[in-house]
Formats: sequence, structure tokens, C-alpha cells
Amino acid sequence: MAHGKLRDPRKEQHWRRLIQLWNNSGLTVREFCARHHITRPSFYAWRRELQQRDAAGFVQVQVETNDQLARVTSIPTIEVVLASGQSIRVTPGFDPGTLRQLLAVLREGEPC
Repeated sequence: MAHGKLRDPRKEQHWRRLIQLWNNSGLTVREFCARHHITRPSFYAWRRELQQRDAAGFVQVQVETNDQLARVTSIPTIEVVLASGQSIRVTPGFDPGTLRQLLAVLREGEPC
């Protein structure tokens, strides 16, 4: 979790799922960690790290080219992947107001 290292999206998604499970479990951190064979220091560190990432208001963006899609459509697209794992594909000429509304709706459905 060092800030100088590249993030592993699979690891982040794994910990997001675990913390969501804990939030819904009604268990104490100690009980939850024991049941899932997780160390409490790791749990607390990841919970803090994910809270900081979410509070920053930014998500990691990875630009990928999709040559096959480009050949079929010849329309460049931007894919926005949210911290929750949801993604949105945006094509040229999109309406910024509609995109803002969509992002607001998606944020409402995310856990706190």
C-alpha cells in the first residue's frame, strides 16, 4: 500500500468487497477478521487507505487502446472506471451535463 507503488486493482477490489462485507455483517472488526482469517492491522490499514482514496475525489485512470473496437467503430471512446468497479464509456459529442448526472447517481449507490 505504499504510495510510491503502482496500485493492484484486483487487490483494491478484494479489500473493498471485504470491507463492504464487514459493514453489512454486524460483526466487530475482531470477529470479522477472525472469521475471514485477516489480520486486524491489515484490515485497519486497508480501511484507512480506501477511505483516503475515496476522500481524495480521484480514482485511478488507466488508458487502454482497443484496436479491435477502433477498427469496428472508428469512433474514439473514453472509458471511466469508478473506484466501485463500475465503468462508463463516453464517445465524442457526449453531453457533459448528462455525464455529471450519471456520475452523481452512481456515487449515491456507493457505500460510505
